[in-house]
Amino acid sequence: QVQLVESGGGLVQTGGSLSLSCAASGRTFSSHTMGWFRQAPGKEREFVATISRNGGNTDYADSVAGRFTISRDNTKNTVYLQMKALKPEDTAVYYCAAVFSNGLLRIVTTTNGYNYWGQGTQVTVSS
Repeated sequence: QVQLVESGGGLVQTGGSLSLSCAASGRTFSSHTMGWFRQAPGKEREFVATISRNGGNTDYADSVAGRFTISRDNTKNTVYLQMKALKPEDTAVYYCAAVFSNGLLRIVTTTNGYNYWGQGTQVTVSS
């Protein structure tokens, strides 16, 4: 069982930056592929970024590539999402997710590929 707690959300102006953190419980964090997703009002939850167990492989949604960076610190059981050049369309509740992976470089970009989810943190970008 993995419990995930996101933090770092808030209100920021267009063009600003924000960093999200997701702290995981348990001693098996390094065995899990991690991901960030977001859900805007009235829309489906969508993929944002994913990172492999050892941090050696990442992937991003086209809408955030070049602006967002996912990273992880396995010694702190934490995954991060650094967001720059934020736009109003980035406004959403951001969720981190985890799934056990055998492969060190496995990444997962689909919602149904994860079985552990945090409660979400709100990010609002004002225009």
